[in-house]
Amino acid sequence: MEHINSILTNAKYFSFFLAIFALLVALSSANPKTHHHEFIVEATPVKRLCKTHNTITVNGQFPGPTLEINNGDTLVVKVINKARYNVTIHWHGIRQMRTGWADGPEFVTQCPIRPKESYTYKFTVVGQEGTLWWHAHSSWLRATVYGALIIRPREGDSYPFPKPNRETPILLGEWWDTNPIDVMREATRTGTAPNVSDAYTINGQPGDLYKCSSKGTTIVPIDSGETNLLRVINSALNQPLFFTVANHKLTVVGADASYLKPFTTKVLMLGPGQTTDVLINGDNPPSLYYIASRAYQSAQNAAFDNTTTTAILQYKSTHHVLNNVKKPLMPLLPPYNDTNTVTAFSRSFRSSRNVEVPTEIDENLFFTVGLGLNKCPPNFRARRCQGPNGTRFTASINNVSFVLPNNISILQAHHFGIPGVFTTDFPAKPPLKFDYTGNVSRSLWQPIPGTKAYKLKFGSRVQIVLQDTSIVTSENHPIHLHGYDFYIVAEGFGNFNAKKDSSKFNLVDPPLRNTVAVPVNGWAVIRFVADNPGAWLLHCHLDVHINWGLATVLLVENGVGKFQSIEPPPKDLPLC
Repeated sequence: MEHINSILTNAKYFSFFLAIFALLVALSSANPKTHHHEFIVEATPVKRLCKTHNTITVNGQFPGPTLEINNGDTLVVKVINKARYNVTIHWHGIRQMRTGWADGPEFVTQCPIRPKESYTYKFTVVGQEGTLWWHAHSSWLRATVYGALIIRPREGDSYPFPKPNRETPILLGEWWDTNPIDVMREATRTGTAPNVSDAYTINGQPGDLYKCSSKGTTIVPIDSGETNLLRVINSALNQPLFFTVANHKLTVVGADASYLKPFTTKVLMLGPGQTTDVLINGDNPPSLYYIASRAYQSAQNAAFDNTTTTAILQYKSTHHVLNNVKKPLMPLLPPYNDTNTVTAFSRSFRSSRNVEVPTEIDENLFFTVGLGLNKCPPNFRARRCQGPNGTRFTASINNVSFVLPNNISILQAHHFGIPGVFTTDFPAKPPLKFDYTGNVSRSLWQPIPGTKAYKLKFGSRVQIVLQDTSIVTSENHPIHLHGYDFYIVAEGFGNFNAKKDSSKFNLVDPPLRNTVAVPVNGWAVIRFVADNPGAWLLHCHLDVHINWGLATVLLVENGVGKFQSIEPPPKDLPLC
C-alpha cells in the first residue's frame, strides 16, 4: 500500500511538474513583442474621380498603413498632427484593458491632438485574434484616416482553420468628391442631412464602374487550388454595405477579432465598424471576377449613395494584361433594401465553441436608439433649420441627445474628480414607454440634450436591450461599444418583449462582437461583464448619427487594487 501511495504522490508531483513545464514552454513560445510606429497626419494630394483633393492621410497613404501584430503584443504609435484639423486615433475593437487613455474618442478619453502637436498611444492586445482596424475619431476625418489592424495568433499557435495560402485586407470605404469636413460642417450649419458620398471604395479605389477609376482598380490575387483569407472591414462613414465575389462562395470564419463556427454564404453585410474574415477558394476556371460592394439601405425615404464599387479577383494563371482579357464577371448583389438577406446572414453567426455568457444579470438596461427633430431655435434663421418642416435633425438614446464636452475629456473629469463636466443620471430605460416601432407621437420626436453617463460597478454583469425606434424613420443602426466585446444573445423585429423574447436567447454559443447591427424596426440584446474600468463610448457608428447625439458613455468604476483600476494618464496626454 505504501508503495502505491508513493507512486501516486510521485505521479501528482510529476503531473504538477509537467503542467509547470507546459506553462513555461507556452510563455517562451509566446514571445510577445513591442511594435513602434509613427503616424504623420497631414494633407496629401489624392486623385479620385478625375479630381485631385488635398486629402488628410496617415504617412501619405490612403488608406493608411496596415498594422500587423500577434496576440499578446504591445503597440506604441506616436501620432504627429501636421494637418490643419484636430485629430485623435481610435483602435476600433481593442479592449484597452485599463488603458482607456489610449482609446481615442475626442473629448471622451482625451482632448484632441492639436495641429503641430503629438501624442503616443500605447497598449497591449490580449486574448484577441483576427481583424480589427484603426480610424480617426474626431469630426469626419474618419472618411480618409483609417487602416487595417491585423492580430495573428501567438507565435507557435495556429488558426482554428486550415492556414490560407495568402491573406488580403479589404477595406470598404466612402469617397466624397469634396472635403468631407466641409460636408459635415455644412450639415451642422443647416440642420439637415449631409450630402451622400460620390463613390464607395475598395482599398481606397472606386473601381471600374466610376469615371477615371479603371486604372487604379484594386487587384486581389488568387490561384487555382489556393485559399485566400479576405479580411473585410467596413470603413465607410455612414453606410452599411453588402459584399460579394462573382461565382465564389465565402466561408465566414471570424468577425470583430473573434473566431466563429464556419458557415458558407454568397454575400456579406457589414455595418460601419464591423469586420468579417472569410476564406475564398480558387476553385473556378482561371479568369477575372469582380469583387463588388454596394449599399444596404434600411431607412425609408432617406437619400443614399446607390453606386457600386468593384475590385478584381485575378487568377495568377491567367498571365494576361488586364486590357486584353474580357471584362470580369459581375456578381449578383442583393436589392438595396433586402433585409431578409441581412437577417439570414446575421443569424448564422455562432462562436466557435461554447462560451461563458453571464446568466445572472446585475444591470438590466433598455436603450431606445433612433433619430429625432429639434424645433428651430428662436434665434436661428430659416436657412439654419432645413430639416423637415423647418426643423434640425437630431438623434438620441433614451430621449437623451449626447453632447460632448469641449474643454476636458470625460475620462479626465472622472479620474480627477472634476465636477460640472458630465452627470451620471443617464436613464436605464426610456423615460416613457411607447410603441417604439409604430406611429410615435410627435411630442416624443424632440430629445433632451445632455452630457449624461451611466455608472457601472466593476464586475457587474450587464444586459442591454437595444431597441430601434420609428421616430422620423426606422433604420439598421450599427451600435459600437468601446473597451468591450459583448455577446449578441438575440435579435428580433418589432418591440422587445422580455417575457416572450427571452426564450429566444442563445446562452450557449452566441457571437462575440464589438459592433452590433440593430435590425431596422427591431432590437438586439447584448451581454458582457464590466471588467474594464474607464469611460467607454457607446454610439451609433454611422458618423452622421453620432454628430446628432446617438451616443452615451458607460462609466465603469475601479475595482479593488491596481489590476482592477485604470492606469494613471500618460504624461503627454493632450491638453485642451
